[in-house]
Amino acid sequence: MSLRWRISAVVTVVSVAVAVALSLTVHFAFAYKQADEARKLQIDRIDLALREFVRTGQPTFGSRLDDPRVPAALRQAVRDGDRATELSGGRIWAAVGVDGHILSLRSSYRDRTSDLASLDRVLIIGAAGVVVCGAGVGVLIGARLSRRLRRAADAARRVTAGERSIRVRAAIGGSGRDEAAELATAVDAMADALQARLDAERRVTADIAHELRTPLTGLSAAADLLPADRPGELVRDRVRALRSLVEDVLEVARLDTATQRADLTEVPLGAFAARRVAALAPAAELRVIGDEVVVTDPRRLERILANLLTNATKHGLAPVVVEVDGPRIRVVDAGPGFPATLLREGPSRFRKGTDDRAAGGHGLGLTIAMGQAAVLGASLTLSNPEAGGAMAELRLPSGASAAG
Repeated sequence: MSLRWRISAVVTVVSVAVAVALSLTVHFAFAYKQADEARKLQIDRIDLALREFVRTGQPTFGSRLDDPRVPAALRQAVRDGDRATELSGGRIWAAVGVDGHILSLRSSYRDRTSDLASLDRVLIIGAAGVVVCGAGVGVLIGARLSRRLRRAADAARRVTAGERSIRVRAAIGGSGRDEAAELATAVDAMADALQARLDAERRVTADIAHELRTPLTGLSAAADLLPADRPGELVRDRVRALRSLVEDVLEVARLDTATQRADLTEVPLGAFAARRVAALAPAAELRVIGDEVVVTDPRRLERILANLLTNATKHGLAPVVVEVDGPRIRVVDAGPGFPATLLREGPSRFRKGTDDRAAGGHGLGLTIAMGQAAVLGASLTLSNPEAGGAMAELRLPSGASAAG
């Protein structure tokens, strides 16, 4: 049950409880007052009848002497000459003991009972109205709070997706200082603090990578001057690996800024994949299930495909198959599959899994592929098919949607 309906249910239950409590209070208070007034009136009447009986010796004003219908409890109460009243069977009795006899007076109580029934009907109608109004107010309050919280959740998701200009406090609206506004303000402050920290870390990473480029250029030139022997080749290989790492770090830093824009053009996906796969992974098998012309950035698409193929050939097992199916490209290998942590949390820079697939590398290839896919407006999903192996599927926007 959503928060909206929980609040509505609570307000409705409280409204019912309040309506019932007030109705019962009014009912019993009115009934007690009616009974008290009737007893006082009946006592006054029996006193008047008693005076006339003492003066004339005859019952008057509707009174009777030793009426056998007098309730036993009332008869016992007035045996010593006292006065007493009793409500019984829609009648109100008054009696007084006199010279060993009982002088009694009986009157109807049904008119007062009718008044109480009329009051009960009014109370029921009023209670129903209170419950309906309370339920309506509960629905309105719940809907307003739920709407504000949903807006806050939506704004938080957009902030998570990278929309830095979004503020939860502005998204929920209103000028109040309630708990929802305080929560939104706290979330905004937390998001700003986290963003500042991430920006600082990204600047440090980018600055380090940028500063390394100059000495790496000199180191690369010096390595090229080494003799063409085994030690020289090892040095050149390590320099190339270090230079590739620095370039990857710089690319990740540029993607993190969320300022990258795709240079869109029409690309026939089948022919594009055939050329790139042949150059990047000649041993891989290409299958064109359905060709389609997509509007995308061929340079960024090639980067994604290269990283996926490198990941498959380096960490997977043959055969490596590339499938083109409409706007989708799948890279499948027969290796041990992606680590569970990677599937659950997604690629992360400089963090590798615990199994053989994640051994080696720096965790940047799939991170860059994800970032470039986001720039293209595409989705890149990683999975382990039931038949075994690993599959990376890139779904590009269709030509119409990309152009729009």
